[in-house]
Amino acid sequence: MMRMEYLMGFGVAPATPVWRPKLMGAYGVRLRAKLGDESDPFLQYALNAASLRFRETLQPEPLFVDPYAGCFVSTDNEVDMKKQTHHYCLATKYIDDKLLHTINRMDGLKQIVLLTDGMDTRPYRLNWPSSTLIFDISPDDLYIKAAEKLEGVGAKISRSCLFYHIPLVSSNLPQVLQTKGFSGSRPSIWVIQGLPLINLASFEDILFVVSSMAMNGSLFLGELPGWLAETGIGRNFDSGKWMDKLFMSHGFQVDIISYDEVARNLGKQLTSEEYGKILFVAEQLRFSDAQMETWRREFQRIEDEGDEEGFEEL
Repeated sequence: MMRMEYLMGFGVAPATPVWRPKLMGAYGVRLRAKLGDESDPFLQYALNAASLRFRETLQPEPLFVDPYAGCFVSTDNEVDMKKQTHHYCLATKYIDDKLLHTINRMDGLKQIVLLTDGMDTRPYRLNWPSSTLIFDISPDDLYIKAAEKLEGVGAKISRSCLFYHIPLVSSNLPQVLQTKGFSGSRPSIWVIQGLPLINLASFEDILFVVSSMAMNGSLFLGELPGWLAETGIGRNFDSGKWMDKLFMSHGFQVDIISYDEVARNLGKQLTSEEYGKILFVAEQLRFSDAQMETWRREFQRIEDEGDEEGFEEL
């Protein structure tokens, strides 16, 4: 498989991720995969995330409820009721709230693009407003297996919304999105959490796609592996400045969100274990390709009308 074929249809060949998820987490949940090949590192990552959502759902006062996470994993022993909150669960709560708060302020058609691990249950568990287009971009093999499990437990998309899965290996992602009804002339929200990333170049490919398709004012938010900030940089580097430079080069103004601050606002205590992710929210400052094309046509029309008037005067 060529380099740009695996990731975002731009051809990043599959490789072993820098971080391998553990099946036996700090919460006393022993997991068994229900989706097949347990040797697949991307599957293990997705299972680890699902197990954390499952554990959080069972807490006395959960940050969120994911009624479908349990269909992906099995437990061999009871789940420990920990008082501390895992960073991933905190990030999931933050993203959910930001996503719904923003989309509910949109008029007309809403567009959501989820860049996921294939087992994201947001399309099923969140209360989406009517007229919402939801696009899930994820590894096709994981998505197909997960979709079978979700169907088996009765998970359904709201009838007032439309949902499309787009394989990560799509040869021309912007074209596929447009074919499914995505419009770069309408506001959109892009969320990344769990999408397999193997190096900085793979994320830059994604950032390029989002930048070209997201209308100005649109949001891009989620989590990124911390090791991305260390790629090609020496020991003394500022991750904040690195993020600013990377996102601004693609037209985004980015803010890094502190996990500790989110925890304080929610009255939660974070676990002490190392997490190694970056939570962020970015706003698109540029105009999308679709907006630029619309304006180009309008300028061309005005110019053509001016030429016709000049000809008539002669």
